[in-house]
Amino acid sequence: MELPPRYQPAQVEGKWYRFWREHGYFTPRFDPSRPVFSVVLPPPNVTGVLHVGHALNHTWQDILVRYHRMLGDNTLWLPGSDHAGIHTQMKVDELVRSQGGSRQAMGRERFVQAVWQWKADYGGEILRQLTLLGDSVDWSRLRFTLDADLSQAVTEAFVRLYQQGLIYRGEYITNWCVSCRTALSDIEVEHVEQPGQLTYIRYPLSDGSGSLTVATTRPETLLGDSAVAVHPDDVRYANLIGQIVTLPLLGRQIPVVADRAVERGFGTGVVKVTPAHDPLDFAIGQRHHLDSIRVIAEDGTMTAAAGRYQGLDRDLARQRVLADLAAQGSLERQESIMHAVGHCEKCHQVIEPLVSRQWFVRMKPLAGPALAAVDRGLIHFAPARFEKIYRNWVVNIHDWCISRQIWWGHRIPAYYCACGQVVVAAVEPDACPACQGPLTQDPDVLDTWFSSALWPFSTLGWPNSEEEMQRYYPTSVLCTGHDIIFFWVARMIMEGLHFTAQPPFSTVLINGLVRDQEGRKMSKSLGNGVDPVVMIERYGADALRMALVLGSAPGNDIRFSETKVESAMHFANKVYNAIRFVLMNQSEDSQPPPTDPHPADRWIRARLHHSLRQVTQAIDQFEFGEAARSVYDFFWDDFCDWYIELAKVRLNGSEPGAKAATRATLTEVAEIALVLLHPFMPFVSEELWQALPHRGETIVLRRWPTAKDDAGPELTADLDVVERTMDAVRTLRNLRAELNLAPSQPIRVDLYADDDPALRAWRRMAPEIAALSKASALNIRLKPQGERPRQAISGVTQGGIAFVPLQGVVDLGRERERLTKSMEGTQRELDESDRRLANANFIQRAPADVVQAAQRRRGELQARLARLTERLEDLQ
Repeated sequence: MELPPRYQPAQVEGKWYRFWREHGYFTPRFDPSRPVFSVVLPPPNVTGVLHVGHALNHTWQDILVRYHRMLGDNTLWLPGSDHAGIHTQMKVDELVRSQGGSRQAMGRERFVQAVWQWKADYGGEILRQLTLLGDSVDWSRLRFTLDADLSQAVTEAFVRLYQQGLIYRGEYITNWCVSCRTALSDIEVEHVEQPGQLTYIRYPLSDGSGSLTVATTRPETLLGDSAVAVHPDDVRYANLIGQIVTLPLLGRQIPVVADRAVERGFGTGVVKVTPAHDPLDFAIGQRHHLDSIRVIAEDGTMTAAAGRYQGLDRDLARQRVLADLAAQGSLERQESIMHAVGHCEKCHQVIEPLVSRQWFVRMKPLAGPALAAVDRGLIHFAPARFEKIYRNWVVNIHDWCISRQIWWGHRIPAYYCACGQVVVAAVEPDACPACQGPLTQDPDVLDTWFSSALWPFSTLGWPNSEEEMQRYYPTSVLCTGHDIIFFWVARMIMEGLHFTAQPPFSTVLINGLVRDQEGRKMSKSLGNGVDPVVMIERYGADALRMALVLGSAPGNDIRFSETKVESAMHFANKVYNAIRFVLMNQSEDSQPPPTDPHPADRWIRARLHHSLRQVTQAIDQFEFGEAARSVYDFFWDDFCDWYIELAKVRLNGSEPGAKAATRATLTEVAEIALVLLHPFMPFVSEELWQALPHRGETIVLRRWPTAKDDAGPELTADLDVVERTMDAVRTLRNLRAELNLAPSQPIRVDLYADDDPALRAWRRMAPEIAALSKASALNIRLKPQGERPRQAISGVTQGGIAFVPLQGVVDLGRERERLTKSMEGTQRELDESDRRLANANFIQRAPADVVQAAQRRRGELQARLARLTERLEDLQ
């Protein structure tokens, strides 16, 4: 296979993904004798598009999956998407309104059909984008949370939990979104710090003896007050407990109650109690048997219970209430404050606590086993510090509100009869079992996270299919962000343990956020977001993957920039050109290799297997950044910059056996190196592997190599030879750079060896040293006592000293003049640095990092001056 002169990712990546998918290489061929490695893809929202956070998360997963597949494990990566109840309904709602219609006018059945059509037309975009990234998922197992069998699993789970007393329905205060018109769980509420007003209102005592001043951030809800409350130990108000106050504006008589939930340090220590519109007040109302008066409706307007404010929007009602309180003389004062206000995480509107009839899961009984699984080591977090976040949430867990007042989702399998009977069943009953009357299904749907909590086992056939569950469950690793430990990870652990008696995975691998190059979170408002699809179109998926992985580590945020992707593209080109070199130097001649392997061949094999050990260990420990760095450094430094350059000397020589050995080493090392590269850059590695001599159909199924350890005196000696050679070449290149010599300008070189091992090493590799340092003449000898070449620049190297005679290389007079001027300028700068550091005011007042930088600079100037002095002496 002949490679084009330039690597073109756009022409390569789609070709190989189609090849892999058409041949079913991502579908495991189950072998009961081999280990199992299974992963479920965190299902992206059907409304979503790929962002850089997805790209990092999926690249990590793909590295693991490709690696384990190459180990020969039964490797399954199961893909799918989430129906994203509220998100998707909002999107289709907007579409319908833009066409002049409304969801309400369409009715439930037609609207749900419209959502399914939207999903068919647009819902697969993110899945298509995953193919661009190179996700090696088993597409034959693609799942959707509203698939018939997954819906059956959701219904089965609900019914079982209900029958076990773990699901109940009740009147409780919940977070209500007046825009989405649905209840929200606590973790679906974003608390945003924003400015507000703390309003102080006088509530007159009914006996006319005075008044109590109440502080509140929500004056409009006083219309629903059932009491005012003080702390029972607050001596300021001890004599007022049990008395009656008059509610401003409405004149309703309400009691003063004592409750330990009151914060004595907040405001005046007296709080208004509105059980229908505040979670704390709801609890106080339950304890004191207070009326729950609902004055704000589900649409955010005031109810009939609000009196003359009925029909007003809640914000306008607040303004009117404040004005009327002022007119009545009940408004004492207002203070500007910053406080946390709950917002819907879907539409970002301010949520309204409302009492409503909802379905809940009792979480405490499920939380115990979930904590025990982590305590017993059945589940590990990587990094371990995220276990604390998980533990804190599970320990302090509240019951989970799972009903949502929308149409798109899993409808709750509860049926109601006019006689009061409630039937919860997996299959819709024909009639009421009590009176044989007709039944009406609950109109609500389940929280999207209810079905997502079942994802690791519902996708494998639970509760019907045992074969897939026995093969691939529990799964191996869950890779996700720390932001959904509460939403998803904890709930999956709870449901998995409850329904299968096994944890759903053994490791929770946490990836960090992808930030911009300045460390800021990417956002639309900052305009610093990066579209990964654009990056793929511009540089290729391999470049994006490598740019994201290099420098990444579990749990740590990474800084990302387009320049990193561009650099990774240059790396892909470097690898491509290296393999092209290998291919161009292949030959049909079958020459027997020399009996004594060349030191460079043994060195590159040793470096390869050292990198193989590093990469294997790093992937096993989820240190993907370190693994990628090992592959990168091997290709760029060891293989391209050193071995290929060393190999060119023998390939350009006249010894057939040496050429044959070099070609064989190039091919062998290149093939294994591409295998190491494959989990990180799958497309270019497949393209190049197919071009090299190989066994098998695809690098995807090529077995991961086993590192060899050929340690022994002969290998040690050969490695020493190459290391001495490389250090001598580096020294000579540095000397050339100091002289500003053109790359093509030849030099004469004298190498003075300290001892016989250095002498033998340099003589063994003399052709390579001469070629890589562009030396027209190379003299190697033992270092004589007190003797050195005249008018020569020198450098210390491993095993001796390298000299470059300057006669005929540079104009000695001009070089002396240049060095002298440079010394004078350096000395002036050093004198100024000394004066600055001798200034006590500077040392005492300047920031520590500024002083340290000045000290470092002085050290650099001193070293530079010494070097220039030495060079000038070389010319004398």
